[in-house]
Amino acid sequence: MKHFKTLVIAVVLAVGSISFASAQSKVAHIDVQQLMKDMPAMKTAQAELQKLSENYQNDIKTSYQELQTKMSLYQNEAATKSQDENQKRAAEVDGMQKTIMQAQQQAQKELQEKELELLQPIMQKANDAIQKVGKEKGFQYVLDASPGSGVILAEGTDIMADVKKELGF
Repeated sequence: MKHFKTLVIAVVLAVGSISFASAQSKVAHIDVQQLMKDMPAMKTAQAELQKLSENYQNDIKTSYQELQTKMSLYQNEAATKSQDENQKRAAEVDGMQKTIMQAQQQAQKELQEKELELLQPIMQKANDAIQKVGKEKGFQYVLDASPGSGVILAEGTDIMADVKKELGF
């Protein structure tokens, strides 16, 4: 009877530990920021955004230089012009300043839209690859181990190499 009790306890413990082992989730992690940074498409997108940004900056800089030149000219000629003409010139300068500010805002808006347009497909491609690799490897959860993502310890399985392989780089 004593051996039977021991055998029953052993069986219960064995079944319990098997159930516990199968109930545990398989978890992996990946630094999504690093993945995105390493993707060739991201480098191309960043280069395109940089070029567009420089074009906008050059246009705004040119407009600002024209404004500075006009302001200098108007200040030098102010004493020789009538008050009415000086007021018209001041209004013209104000209008130019507003136009430059609007151009800056528009450029920033267009840059944000272009960034979203370029990065959305890249992010989707990375997400699809992460999900595919995670499923192939049998993981139930894949955590983002990017700095500041809330993952404090990431010593488990890192699927970065597998995802990069899936993406072809």
